[in-house]
Amino acid sequence: MFPGLGGLGGRGGMSPKKMKGMLKNMGINIDELENVIEVVIRLPDREIVLSSPSVAIMDAHGTRSYQISGDASERPLSGPSQETAAVEAPIEIPDSDVQLVSAQTGANASDAKAALLEAKGDLAAAIMKLSAK
Repeated sequence: MFPGLGGLGGRGGMSPKKMKGMLKNMGINIDELENVIEVVIRLPDREIVLSSPSVAIMDAHGTRSYQISGDASERPLSGPSQETAAVEAPIEIPDSDVQLVSAQTGANASDAKAALLEAKGDLAAAIMKLSAK
């Protein structure tokens, strides 16, 4: 459970059970996640995939840390990330926003809606765009 702690500087090994007890006395709790299939770390341009990983969760006074080890490989992004999907989703403009932009700028409703769509729903940007005309 604690790789690399076998010798402890030549003073003999410490059993994982004893180590866990010592950590618990210091307010640190370590648990293993069972049956983890893979862990994916998604970067802007690629993914790092850890197959058959060993995952340990350390809770130290309410702060959780994850220790992950396994066979690592890299691959290009497999599909659009959630951020990209959210950006590409069609924007719905409420009628109240169209009326507000129209009232503030004197533009008709279709121009106000077009400005709101171009500004991705940003009221201030739409008003500034129409006011500049």
